[in-house]
Amino acid sequence: MTTTTLAVLVPLLPFLGAAAGLLLGRTAPGYVRPLAVLPTLAAFVLAIVVAVDQGGGKSIDASRRLTPTGSVPIDLALHLDGFAVLVAVLVGLVATCVQLYSTGYLRDDPRYPSYAALVSLFTSAMLLVVYSGDLMVLLVGWEIMGICSYFLVGHYWETPEARAASLKAFLVTKLGDVPFLIGLFALATDAGTFRITGVVQAALTGGIDHPTLIALLLLAGVAGKSAQFPLHTWLPDAMAGPTPVSALIHAATMVAAGIYFVARLLPVFAASAAAMTVLAVMAAVTMVGSALAALAQDDIKRVLAYSTIGQLGYMSGALAVGDRGAAVFHLLSHGAFKALLFLAAGVIIHAAGTNSLSAMSRMDGLAKRIPDAYWTMTVALLALAAIPPFAGFFSKEAVLSAAEHTALGDSTVAPQGTGWIVLIAGLLTALLTAAYAMRLWLLAFRGKGATAPDHGRQPVAMNVVLWVLAIPSIGFGLTTGYLDDWFDGHALTPALTTSVLSTGVALVGGLVTYATWRHTSALAARTPIGAVAAHPEADGGLVEEEAIASHTPAYGNIASAYDPADPGRLLLGPLHRHAATGFHLDAVYRTLFVRPVLAAASLVRFLDREVVETYVQGAGALPRWLGAAVRKAQTGNVQTYLSALLAGSAVLALVAVVLANANAGS
Repeated sequence: MTTTTLAVLVPLLPFLGAAAGLLLGRTAPGYVRPLAVLPTLAAFVLAIVVAVDQGGGKSIDASRRLTPTGSVPIDLALHLDGFAVLVAVLVGLVATCVQLYSTGYLRDDPRYPSYAALVSLFTSAMLLVVYSGDLMVLLVGWEIMGICSYFLVGHYWETPEARAASLKAFLVTKLGDVPFLIGLFALATDAGTFRITGVVQAALTGGIDHPTLIALLLLAGVAGKSAQFPLHTWLPDAMAGPTPVSALIHAATMVAAGIYFVARLLPVFAASAAAMTVLAVMAAVTMVGSALAALAQDDIKRVLAYSTIGQLGYMSGALAVGDRGAAVFHLLSHGAFKALLFLAAGVIIHAAGTNSLSAMSRMDGLAKRIPDAYWTMTVALLALAAIPPFAGFFSKEAVLSAAEHTALGDSTVAPQGTGWIVLIAGLLTALLTAAYAMRLWLLAFRGKGATAPDHGRQPVAMNVVLWVLAIPSIGFGLTTGYLDDWFDGHALTPALTTSVLSTGVALVGGLVTYATWRHTSALAARTPIGAVAAHPEADGGLVEEEAIASHTPAYGNIASAYDPADPGRLLLGPLHRHAATGFHLDAVYRTLFVRPVLAAASLVRFLDREVVETYVQGAGALPRWLGAAVRKAQTGNVQTYLSALLAGSAVLALVAVVLANANAGS
C-alpha cells in the first residue's frame, strides 16, 4: 500500500470501530471491548508506519475534488508533513491507552458501549484534523470533536454537575467557533482556496488582504477549542466526565487541535504583528492565571485541568514568537505526561471507590496502596515541573529558548515585544508549575486526610497503561537530536541561559512549597480541621461559598476543602480565595452575558405573551363572535326560516316601491 492509502486508513479504522460498536453494543456486547481497542490500536500502528515512511522529509499531498462549488473549491485532501505524522502518532498512542484503560475503569458501567464508540469517533475526528489538507474537511473533524466531547463530558448525566459541564463546554467552544467559521470563509476568499498549502503560500506572498481581521477571528475559535483566556472556563468544569475522557480530551486531542491549527497556518498569523501580539498576551495571561488557580484547587482533576490550560499557554507562547517547532514539540511531550497524570489520577479515584474522593485534602496512605500510580505519577509530575532529564524539561526549554531569541531581536517572524512577554510569563509559570506539582504530590501521597476504604487492586490494564505512558514521559525529550527532520530541520536543543533560569525557578518553587507544607503540617497537628473551617479568619480567608457550591458539590464536608496542611493557602495568602474560583470569571460572564440574555429572553417572552398573543387572540375572536351570532340564527325550524324569508321579501318589495316612486317624482 502507498503512504497515502495507509494515511486514509488511520482515521477510517476508529470510525468503523465506532459504527460497529454502536450497532453491536446491545446485540453482541462481547464484541464491544475488542471493537473499542483493536481498531484504535491498528490506527496507531499505521500512524507509526506513515510517520516512518514520511521520514520528516518533503510533505506528501494527495487530493480529490469533492464536488463543484461554483466558487472556492473543496477537496478531500491529505497533507502529511513532519508535524502531522508525529501528532497522529501521539493521538493514536493516547487513544489506544485510553481505550485499554477504560476496559478496566468502566468495566461495570452499563453505558460503556456508547462511551467506547464515542471515544473511537472522537479519535477518528482528531486524526482527520491532523491529516487534513483542506480547511473545510478540517472543520468537519473540528466540529465532530465538539459534539463528541459534549456527550463524553456528560457521560454521568444523572448528576447535575455533568449535565451542566457538558452544556457549558459545548456552548463556550461554539462561542469561539462562530467567529472561527467566519474567519475560515474570509481566509478562503482572500486566498482563493481552502487547501492549506494554497493558503500558506498566499500568506507568504502577501496574498491575504485582511490578515489582522482574519487572524483575530481564527484566534477566537482557537481560544475556545484550546481553552485559552478568556474562553478557558469550560475546561475545569469538564472534569465531571469520566477520568479517561479527561486524559483523551485534555491531553492529546481536542484541546491540542487549536494549537495544531495555528501551527499549520502560522504564516497567516505571522502576517499580522497585531495578531501575534494578541496571541502573546493571551498566552501570558493564560499561563500565569491558570498556574495560580491550580495552586488553589483541592480537586486533583481540577488541578490537572488548570495545568493543561497553562501548558497550552506555553504552546501558544511558542507560536506567538514564531516557533511552531517548539510549540508542536511541547504539544507532543505534554500529551504523553498529561495523559499519564490524568490516568494516574483515575487510579487514585478508582482506589477510593468514588469520584467524590478526588479531593486531595481527603487522601491518605495512597502511596503504599497504589504503588504503580504513585511512581508513574511522580515521573509525570517531574516532567510537568520541567525537571531534567524528563520530557517536559526539553520541550518547555524549547519554548523559553524561542522566546529568548525573539526578545533579543533574532526573530524575523514575530515582534520583539512578544518575546519578552512570553519569556517573563513562562519563567513565572515555571515557578508556579513546580509549586503546584509539588503540592499535588504531597497532598495526594503524603497527606493525612480521611483514609478512604480500600477497594482492592486495580485492573491490570489500568496499571499497564501507566507504565506505557511513563516511557515517553521520561525519554521523549532525549530524542531532540534525532527528530529535527520532523520539525522542519529546526534544532530543539536546550540553551544554557534559559535552561539554568527555568530549572532554577522550578527548584525554588518545589522547595519552597515543600518547606511550606512542613510548616503547615506542624500547625495542622495542633489545630483541628473543624476549628479552621469554623474560623476562616484564622487562616487568611477561605474559599468563598460560591466555590464550594460550584466546584466541590460531592464532597459533602466543607472542612475537607479547608485542609490546614495545604501549603497553597499560605503561599497565595489573600489571593487564594480568588484563585480557587478561577478569579471569578464565571461570575463575570454571568453578569455580563448570562443575566442580560436571560433578561432579554424574559422581555421577549412578556412581549410575546402580552402583546403579540393579544393581537393574535383578537384576530381570532372577531370571526368567532360573528360565527356565534350567525349560529344563533340557525335554529333548524323550517317555519322560522319561511317567516324570515317572507319578511325579507316584503322588506325588499317595500324598498323597491319606495325607490320607484322616488325616481318617478324626480
